[in-house]
Amino acid sequence: MSTRPAPTDPAYRRLSADARREQLIRAAQGLFAHHAPEQVSPEAVARAAGVSRPLVYRYFPGGRQQLYEAALLGAAEELERCFTEPRRGPLPERLGRALDRYLAFVEDHAEGFTALLRGGGVAATSRTGAIVDRVRRAAADQIMAHMAVERPGPLLLMAVRTCISAVETASLTWLDEGRRPERPELRDWLVDHCAAVLATTARHDPQTAAALAAAGGTGCLLY
Repeated sequence: MSTRPAPTDPAYRRLSADARREQLIRAAQGLFAHHAPEQVSPEAVARAAGVSRPLVYRYFPGGRQQLYEAALLGAAEELERCFTEPRRGPLPERLGRALDRYLAFVEDHAEGFTALLRGGGVAATSRTGAIVDRVRRAAADQIMAHMAVERPGPLLLMAVRTCISAVETASLTWLDEGRRPERPELRDWLVDHCAAVLATTARHDPQTAAALAAAGGTGCLLY
């Protein structure tokens, strides 16, 4: 019989506090991505991570709510990265690439995305709402940056927020309708929708008109 110690379960290997916390957050994200928040328990997170229940509570004494907020914050950071796009090339192509990444995230996190935006469930709080608003602000900031606008006026701000709201609503409808139409078609429709909103706003708002003119006119957005 071998005198070497038996290998331990890799899930129980010694990790730094930060690494262990990240492991638990990733396990929670995987569960929240496919289940409504109230359906995910700390016990389920422990099983998914291959650790004990007390260990989950050691890092997240607030239980499910604290896990949800930590997982949501991580998802928000991932969504914010979806919006980051080099400021090169035609604006529709830039927006299309960002939407490709956004819609891929939506598809991979369908249940969690739906529960998040519909605000249902016992896990919805002012803190989770603030995290969602942070993502929306990040998206708006990126659009303004691509339009080279530092201080948007009320009409331009409303137009951009309308575009973001349309993307969220369309994404939920897309999931409800069995991911139809195909993702590329939805992406192109959303780009055209945003272009139409901005072009309409430009007829009423000199700032929007100037920003579009600097980008090559509304034709740059509307192809």
